[in-house]
Amino acid sequence: MKVNVYSINGEVKEEIELPAIFDEVYRPDLIKRAVLSAQSARVQPWGNDPMAGKRTSAKGWGSGRGTARVPRIKNGSKAAFVPMAVGGRKAHPTRAEKNHHEKINIKERRFAIRSAVAATTNKEIVENRGHKVADLEQVPIIVEDEIEAVKTAKQTREIFQNLGVYDDILRAKEGKRIRAGRGKTRGRKYKKVKGPLVVVGENKGIHLGARNHAGVDVVVAENLNAELLAPGTHAGRLTIYTKSAVEKLGGLFQ
Repeated sequence: MKVNVYSINGEVKEEIELPAIFDEVYRPDLIKRAVLSAQSARVQPWGNDPMAGKRTSAKGWGSGRGTARVPRIKNGSKAAFVPMAVGGRKAHPTRAEKNHHEKINIKERRFAIRSAVAATTNKEIVENRGHKVADLEQVPIIVEDEIEAVKTAKQTREIFQNLGVYDDILRAKEGKRIRAGRGKTRGRKYKKVKGPLVVVGENKGIHLGARNHAGVDVVVAENLNAELLAPGTHAGRLTIYTKSAVEKLGGLFQ
């Protein structure tokens, strides 16, 4: 598959052949597994105190008193310890030793990344994900390596406008909204939209220039993962690759 390489001014500079990784089979099931595995690996273990509700002098009275045979505190008749008693233990408490990580085989994870990379070349999949690509001549967008050294938001804004992806950044900016439910009071009040992903061969300062644009992420080719390529398990993210990043991807995730 041959694609155009654009300059930072938006002009076609040359034509290159994409590596075999961009022709991988599209496997949304594997991509979903890889993303969930990455997300679950970040879950911090939590659980109840194993002794919660059990620090009591309660002891059963036995039968023959005409009362329920539940443990009762000494020098009193109040029930304690059991789950149905006020202040008693939980019936099925959460346990800190539970393993929340969903594991995935190495070959499956690499296959998922290759598949997600290939999905970035399918305009229909990218459009179905919600990105604005109607005016783009091709996806993905390949740019000269000069973009890697851009360090200001003003310069990157001009480059994104020249490449035709700034409309998608505006879509991400306008898509910020307040979350429904209790999460608003738990440090995750807003839900944000993902915009373009910039994959570079070497980070020479582009992260400084791109970080202030809504929804934009920057990643070095070696650190590419399924979650960046398919946020929320949905593949087909609008992606900008530098020429050196494309060359590096040809030998990665095999």
